[in-house]
Amino acid sequence: MAGVTDTAAESRPPGLARLGFWMALVALALLVVAPFAIYPVFLMKILCFALFACAFNLLVGYVGLLSFGHAAFFGGAAYFTAHSVKVWGLTPEIGLLIGVAGAAGLGLVVGFLAIRRQGIYFSMITLALSQMFFFVCLQAPFTHGEDGIQGVPRGRLFGIVSLDDPLAMYFTVLVIFVAGVLAIWRIVNSPFGNILKAIRENEPRAISLGYRVDRYKLGAFVMSAALAGLAGGTKALVFQLATLTDVQWQMSGEVILMTLLGGIGTMAGPVVGAALVVTLQNYLSAVGIPVNVLIGAIFIVCVLLFRRGIVGEAVHLLSRRAR
Repeated sequence: MAGVTDTAAESRPPGLARLGFWMALVALALLVVAPFAIYPVFLMKILCFALFACAFNLLVGYVGLLSFGHAAFFGGAAYFTAHSVKVWGLTPEIGLLIGVAGAAGLGLVVGFLAIRRQGIYFSMITLALSQMFFFVCLQAPFTHGEDGIQGVPRGRLFGIVSLDDPLAMYFTVLVIFVAGVLAIWRIVNSPFGNILKAIRENEPRAISLGYRVDRYKLGAFVMSAALAGLAGGTKALVFQLATLTDVQWQMSGEVILMTLLGGIGTMAGPVVGAALVVTLQNYLSAVGIPVNVLIGAIFIVCVLLFRRGIVGEAVHLLSRRAR
């Protein structure tokens, strides 16, 4: 975890902060024009997983809690949203709210049981509880077992905008992604976020200052779960499908990989990591290259050469030059 705290805790010069702001604006402008040149569904998949990785990074990068069970919130919200839209006939925005609320509820239960432990014990508890939820999804009637919930209607946003139009769906996903990232940025840069970072840096000292550490950890865990649920519910609408793949432990490992590749404790790192992994999965699978082997090799190279991740190393180098 040394690399995590080093990257996140460094004080960055004002010039670097301005550079980050302008780069974010440029990235947003590129995302606005991207669907006119790139397949929109591919872009939407990147945005969904980028939001998922950002939600995970909120917990591991700014609180120091490594969860192995975030797939439960991502996939659980996908099931809740898909069921409420297809079976109950609710509008997509209400379905997303139900998915987020369901993921937050799961996060409250899992977090309450897990935050009493630290380190690997915390991670193993989240993994065990996530696997329990996986078997619930496998057996529950409303999930349809291994078939999943298929043919989920996208419906009309607020009863006006038809999400069956790929561009309308894309810009809806883009707004959700931007709103989620801004929410995470606001949490991290709030007094609450400063306390979370203090807990990450020195938990005994935070306790000695009178902070109820467990409450802050639980609050961060629920927020991370809710945002992961927002990503999962959105993905269910994009692909009109919710399956067991979204709640398997491999999904938790995938989001960890995305965050590590991009850079833990940075705002842009999870986005870059998610874009890299999804792009490799999408384009290399068509040519017969073993994607998992290649991604594993890239991960090893990043661990050896980029201790802070791709974005983390870039921020570190720019900070040194700015000083």
